[in-house]
Amino acid sequence: MVHLHAGMRGPSLLPGLFILLSVPGVMVQKAKGTCPRCPENAFCTSATYCTCTSGYISQSGEKELKYPFEICKDVDECKPPISIYCGPNAECQNTKGSFYCLCNPGYKLLSGDTQFMNSNENSCQKIASSNTTKGNKELQRIVEDLESLLTNKTLWRKGEKREIASNVTSILQMVESTVLKTALKTPDQEIQKAQNSAVAIESRVVTDNCSKERKIFNFNIQMNSLDIDCNDIIQGNIQGPSAVAFISYSSLGNIINATFFGEMTEKDQVYLNSHIVSVAVGPKRNTSLSKTVILSFQHIKKPPSENIMCVFWKTTEEGGHWSRDGCSLEQVNKSHITCNCTHLSSFAVLMALTSQEEDPILDVITYVVLSLSLLCLLLAALTFLLCKAIQNTSTSLHLQLCICLFLAHLLFLTAINRTEIKVLCAIIAGALHYLYLASFTWMLLEGLHLFLTARNLNVVNYSSVSRFMKWLMFPIGYGVPAVIVAISAASRPHLYGTADRCWLHLKQGFIWGFLGPVCAIICVNLVFFLLVLCILRRKLSSLNSEVSTIKNIRMMTLKATAQLFILGCTWCLGVLQLGAAARVMAYLFTIINGLQGVFIFLVYCLLSQQVRKWFGNIVKPESESETFTLSSKFGAFSKPSENT
Repeated sequence: MVHLHAGMRGPSLLPGLFILLSVPGVMVQKAKGTCPRCPENAFCTSATYCTCTSGYISQSGEKELKYPFEICKDVDECKPPISIYCGPNAECQNTKGSFYCLCNPGYKLLSGDTQFMNSNENSCQKIASSNTTKGNKELQRIVEDLESLLTNKTLWRKGEKREIASNVTSILQMVESTVLKTALKTPDQEIQKAQNSAVAIESRVVTDNCSKERKIFNFNIQMNSLDIDCNDIIQGNIQGPSAVAFISYSSLGNIINATFFGEMTEKDQVYLNSHIVSVAVGPKRNTSLSKTVILSFQHIKKPPSENIMCVFWKTTEEGGHWSRDGCSLEQVNKSHITCNCTHLSSFAVLMALTSQEEDPILDVITYVVLSLSLLCLLLAALTFLLCKAIQNTSTSLHLQLCICLFLAHLLFLTAINRTEIKVLCAIIAGALHYLYLASFTWMLLEGLHLFLTARNLNVVNYSSVSRFMKWLMFPIGYGVPAVIVAISAASRPHLYGTADRCWLHLKQGFIWGFLGPVCAIICVNLVFFLLVLCILRRKLSSLNSEVSTIKNIRMMTLKATAQLFILGCTWCLGVLQLGAAARVMAYLFTIINGLQGVFIFLVYCLLSQQVRKWFGNIVKPESESETFTLSSKFGAFSKPSENT
């Protein structure tokens, strides 16, 4: 709290006042011209931002920390997309905030040093060993045999699916076993590598206890990488050296493709979006890991945005199939997908084009109810414009709500699936974001108007409410949503528009740019309505001359509460479209969404006595004129008969 000296004026203290920056759950006090408190591995720049130190990067991928609670994490220079090149016969080793290069086992620096920083300093020379050539030749022979086997299309085309799965399982197990045996035959050669166009293999022998420098072993072949804990290689009770093998198959995916996915149905569209890799340790097969293995796969096709599945090859009595058990997605970027797995096997990444089958009935319901809602919203807007008897501040608020909902529903109905042009889809998503936010903002103004009206009954000052709302409602009703959408679009424009819908992305919590304000508006309006009901309860108990006015306000409050429930309930159901209940929630979301316009027209127009009277006055004169005309005609025919 800042206290102003009694003898000083406010403006003279402005240069020394504190700027209070408030974010959810934290209040940070920062003096103007001083640095903010920066997290670990970051420093202050320009007295405004915190910047990560060299070798670290923020969670958003930038050097500067732009969001609350962001931290600086270590940059692994040895992994894609950086992948520091140390030169021939050397390997990059990551450390916190830095890295170094290390000669491969069997090589050493001419200078006698143990490590260096870049390929220009590489002087790794081979240490003569009689077993080195032998091990490499055996590994290269395995690679060549595998290539001829896996690229034989005629061989794999003849077999049935069950037979192919069984044969692939046998091949995978045989290759893992052979590579491990080859590595353990020459323990003095710690690392062995071999590759061709179809297969790449890297094996490593561990002969001593795990040290701090070699706690995690990293493999990187064919732009796919593996991180495995040293303790899971040694396995504690194994006597003698242990070995780990990392194998990447670039062509095996053509044989055991996505059709071998155990959870796939006939209507699902799933494809393999990575190489298949195998991980094995020996001499004893490790089935229980102390820590998960981290696998990083390079995308084969365009980087996916959702429906990504990390899978492993599960051996069964029928041969085998892809399964998600024990594997989970950790991270996705422009070039790689990172997975965590609790066991060792053969792994891959599957991409699902559609997470659920199309529902033609739901499509029909969507078009019918939204068309009905559009009709009712149009009729309600015309009523609010033409019926002079009900025109007031409250009606103006209803009118703006109808306009926003009408445009939002119309755009949703005609353009939500226009994903062909990415920029156009992003614009549509931004427009929907704005229109639906504006709808909820006008509901907030309705709640505020009701509260001010009820409160001013105590001082008989209703006209001040109208003047206040007249100046306030349009800047807030259309300005606040514009600010929210502008901030969202400026911070993450690429998250407007998904692969199959022109709406906000779910990743990085971007959807909360819509759900956050909506939840806040619903909560604030509920508080307004409860306060209004409390005021009305006290006023009704006095039974004064304003009872009719109070009853009208109470009815308006109940209507506005029901309206808030209808609109708020729609988006709550939209959020709950997950798991087994997704289909039911989708139906409820669609139906209640269509009831919005119907509800507004029914409650504020058809059930209004003033509107019915106005409509009756329009119809009545026409009926009377027709009756008069007919009576005149009949009278004209009857006069001659009287003369006769």
